[in-house]
Amino acid sequence: MSLPTTESAPYDLVVDDGTGLFRVQTKYTSKNNGYVDLRCIHTNSTGYVVKSYKQNSYDWLFIYTESGRVFLVKDDLFGKTTITPKSENEVFIAGSVQGTN
Repeated sequence: MSLPTTESAPYDLVVDDGTGLFRVQTKYTSKNNGYVDLRCIHTNSTGYVVKSYKQNSYDWLFIYTESGRVFLVKDDLFGKTTITPKSENEVFIAGSVQGTN
């Protein structure tokens, strides 16, 4: 696994699934079935910086919810500012706490 060296990198980690390397953007939401903001938000010396991701800046989107549900989205999300996790993207990760619907 690889981690970015800056807070404003377009992806958070690199995953090798045995077939190739994939750039993964990770997001957390406290809303169990709510939307996830797809913008990049970080701070610098002048305050908050909010910008949209460029096309092809990451391959997969990993979403972790407050209740412990996890989602892996491999769809092209370019141009979208939010996404609502769908049950078909929910995955089970060994050792994680799974919430209820």
